[in-house]
Amino acid sequence: MLDLLFKSATVLDGTGAAPATADVGVRDGCIVAVGRVDEPARETVAADGAWLTPGFVDIHTHYDGQATWDETFSPSIWHGVTTLVMGNCGVGFAPVRPGREADLIQLMEGVEDIPGAALAEGIRWGWEGFPQYLDALDAMPHSVDFLALVPHDPLRMFVMGERAQAQTPATPEDIAAMRMHLRAALEAGAVGFSTGRTDNHRTSRGAWTPASEASVAELQGLAGAFEGLGHGVVQLVSDFDLLRDPARFGAEFDLVDVLARASGRPLSMTWLQRDPGGEQYKAIQQRAEAARAAGLPVYLQTASRGIGVINGLDASFHPFMGFPGYLEVAQLPLAERAAALRDPARKARILAEKSQKLAGDGTPIPPLVDILLERIELISGRMFPLLAADPDYEPSVRDSFAARAKMRGCSALEALYDWFAAGDGSNLVYFPIFNYNEGNLDTVARMLRHPQALFGLSDAGAHVGTVCDASCTTFLLTHWAQHRQGERLAPEQAVELLTSRNARYLGLADRGVIAPGLRADLNLIDPAALHVGTPELVRDLPAGGRRFLQKARGYLGTWVAGECVRQGDALTPARPGRLVRAGH
Repeated sequence: MLDLLFKSATVLDGTGAAPATADVGVRDGCIVAVGRVDEPARETVAADGAWLTPGFVDIHTHYDGQATWDETFSPSIWHGVTTLVMGNCGVGFAPVRPGREADLIQLMEGVEDIPGAALAEGIRWGWEGFPQYLDALDAMPHSVDFLALVPHDPLRMFVMGERAQAQTPATPEDIAAMRMHLRAALEAGAVGFSTGRTDNHRTSRGAWTPASEASVAELQGLAGAFEGLGHGVVQLVSDFDLLRDPARFGAEFDLVDVLARASGRPLSMTWLQRDPGGEQYKAIQQRAEAARAAGLPVYLQTASRGIGVINGLDASFHPFMGFPGYLEVAQLPLAERAAALRDPARKARILAEKSQKLAGDGTPIPPLVDILLERIELISGRMFPLLAADPDYEPSVRDSFAARAKMRGCSALEALYDWFAAGDGSNLVYFPIFNYNEGNLDTVARMLRHPQALFGLSDAGAHVGTVCDASCTTFLLTHWAQHRQGERLAPEQAVELLTSRNARYLGLADRGVIAPGLRADLNLIDPAALHVGTPELVRDLPAGGRRFLQKARGYLGTWVAGECVRQGDALTPARPGRLVRAGH
């Protein structure tokens, strides 16, 4: 007898094949039959033509701390994800020397915009080395499966201490020690290694991240930890010195080739259209294609929409946060703050002021923020009212604050001011900083179709006060597979990006496709009802920390190893998720 039977589903099997109507039978957590299935089952789900897809595989999350207090991996569980990878961008919480936990909290708070108070109160410490961290996570119940990368910054700090934070070059002895610890983590089941080299990443005190200037010798030495292993990936984020010295692009990209060649493992890097530097993504593409032609397994992690921020008076960012007149009322409750901003005298004073510099020592805010604030009248053409009930992530420039200001005959700064000050102060503004230089997602369309593209960059669990890009999985199926005006992806293409392509990259041969013998990680979706959900600022993190949360609608159910973890609009008590130990 089957445990579970889906009848008359529209199966998008994850391979990219055209949808087909079929029954799918499940027993002991695995798919055992696809086609016409007449065997009786303990539970039968009448799919009635709804999409049945493999569970989604998200390769770029930051749940490293949240995994110790949140069994469900929210918000990813609300968006069809059944397997996720954390430890990206070189930041995380292991390894760690006893008594130095606060250093890693400051690092994560600054780089990934996760409230330090929430991390300090929420993380259940109890490990030192990375294998111990894996054991601690493995002992906790979870809803979905997860894997962990070994992050470069904590590894460097574990071995080098204060010298790491001072960005002192690693000695041969340091490199050998880091390689030893990395090898031990990989043998314990870590899925790979991550590193970050971007000027936009700072600690909460404004310091550079410890490994951001790691030498060729250090990276090559660490890559040697993969020697003789049959598993593992490398993940890299870099802006290739775009803001400091764009001429160094070639030398910085050479490090990608070094890592890929020395490790012998698949390597993926962040791929987006930056601003400034809107043409750099083409150079990254050319070098990635050349690397692949040379036999290096190089991939490009690609988003499904603009990379940016949601601005709001209670969010982490908004255009007035550095204005002296705003700072006078910044601590008022939200509705009172909005009322104070509506005072005509205060409004006139603020609009006549200049913003203080926000970046610099003692703050994690990157220099890019000050650059953008200086260009507010120009970039307002890329700032849009975010209507919470139906968020539009590919808005027209006609709906921008630049256009609103022109219609009103006022400055864009005033138009933004009035929007934020209206009502109870809860109005939001969507600002796609990257991937939106042309005022649309045509560049993203080209990226998603590239053969080396991997669907990624959700940053789920991070940047909680500015975005909820965990919803990018759902967005791929609503916008790109159904509703976009212009070039789209077929539903089966979108599902392949979300499932089997990422599973293959990670070396997970047991999931990502609906086929007999594979895991029953599944989503049942009503495509007509599918919606990314309303972005809401909620205070559900430890210590009352706030974050943006979006709960998608239209998922009829999500199953992990045959157990239902989401049913309609509710999560279930089932906890079938586990740590996936790579190579085991």
